[in-house]
Amino acid sequence: MENSFHGRTIATLSATGQRKFQVGFEPMVEGFTFVPFNDMDALEGAVSERTCAVLLEPIQSEGGVFVADKAYMTKLREMTKARDILLMLDEVQTGMGRTGKLFGYEHYGIEPDVMSLAKALGSGFPVGAIVAKDRVMDAFEPGTHAATFGGNPLASAAVAATINAILDEGIVAKCADIGAYLGKGLAALKQKFPFIIDVRGMGLLLGIEFSMDVGPIVQDFLAEGVILYASKGNVVRLLPPLIIGKEEVDIFLEIAHKIFERQNAR
Repeated sequence: MENSFHGRTIATLSATGQRKFQVGFEPMVEGFTFVPFNDMDALEGAVSERTCAVLLEPIQSEGGVFVADKAYMTKLREMTKARDILLMLDEVQTGMGRTGKLFGYEHYGIEPDVMSLAKALGSGFPVGAIVAKDRVMDAFEPGTHAATFGGNPLASAAVAATINAILDEGIVAKCADIGAYLGKGLAALKQKFPFIIDVRGMGLLLGIEFSMDVGPIVQDFLAEGVILYASKGNVVRLLPPLIIGKEEVDIFLEIAHKIFERQNAR
């Protein structure tokens, strides 16, 4: 998809629909075609008998926190099944409970054929994984694909502990609850401050779009002890720890209100 981000290895860079990340790393791997996100007509127009897969993020996090429409994902799944095309979801940022579901695809009532996981999968320990249906994984035989640290015992232990904690401690439901609470607070700020154009996202993956450059705003938050990230465009991306509580959210909203009041007075 245009505006996507899939990583910094040569293949994932080639799959990324933002030219700025590819500059200096050419030549890219051939065979990728890009279409606008959430545009089913454009997607159907780009698919041919040579298309093997469609790859996308349920939420374009690095691209500015744009969420896939439910109708779009439903039609996409129907089309890929009908044409025997793999549906591959990049769940590196949306997986492991962050959106209020264990995996982002669960919001859409569909299942992908392949999904990628990393980041939260190991609670910060370096690890990545591909999860796929049997008919896909059957294409691999022992020796077909390998990695020096593939199946690393320490990483695998971190993954198992992470999954158990997320499931046993109700982290997914908490992400949905606290995410809704934070989203409501951000919506109230949007109503008060006209330079906030939009608030969007799911669970604890939220974006605030501003009408001006967000660099100074990010620095203002940093001076208050809050680390934020400027995503594509004038978007501040919020990715708080999954264990955050309402008390911490209230502190953040108080700080945000103070900073936005100062911004409004400029």
